Amino acid sequence: MHTGKGQILELILQDGLRLARIACPQNMIPAPGQYLLASDASDSPLPVPLYYTDSTPEGSAMAPWRHFISAPPLPETWMPGRQIFLRGPLGRGFAIPVSARKIALVAYDDAPLRFRGLIRPALKQVAAVVLVTDFAVDNLSDEVEAQPLSALQDVFAWADFAAFDVARVNLFELRERLKAMKQLPAACEAQILIRTAVPCGGVADCGVCGVNLKSSWQLACKDGPVFDLREI
Repeated sequence: MHTGKGQILELILQDGLRLARIACPQNMIPAPGQYLLASDASDSPLPVPLYYTDSTPEGSAMAPWRHFISAPPLPETWMPGRQIFLRGPLGRGFAIPVSARKIALVAYDDAPLRFRGLIRPALKQVAAVVLVTDFAVDNLSDEVEAQPLSALQDVFAWADFAAFDVARVNLFELRERLKAMKQLPAACEAQILIRTAVPCGGVADCGVCGVNLKSSWQLACKDGPVFDLREI
């Protein structure tokens, strides 16, 4: 975990939502599923979690900076040129098994922007990728198939690895939907990003981000935000 400064380089409209391209030290780029906590010089009392969407190498040995694109939501006051203060990367991200060849990415209740960073490595290991979402998707690779949530059971039965993205408030609903599918396929490894407020970033153990798993209560800020799906 590191601390440092970053800068908003530009705002991007993608999938109908507002993203930001951010310059920061390369050792602070979060992996897919991880997050940074960001704050600025405004009066906002809480830092903003920034999730990785994509990145582009930039800089040199003398200026080791990179640009990465952060998924929404973002403060309305953030404009190009604004300096921000960063801490991270924080939490556990996604880990695609090297053996996975049929990968399902399930954006349960939001645009699939936090999955963009998984598509490139999945295709690199010659995996077939299906994106499951009811949201409009811009600039999706021709190699990725898109399916609606109504196809979830069939896609999940096909996959040997699945990644889910869901807000904590909708976790019970997702549990019930998976329960109606009788059981998780034994051959399918699955992980889930649970989005919730993470104000302390694992420093204070404040419990705001607590998630009730089968084994115990855990904190999304440091035990997650990506968990084994079978634990929910």
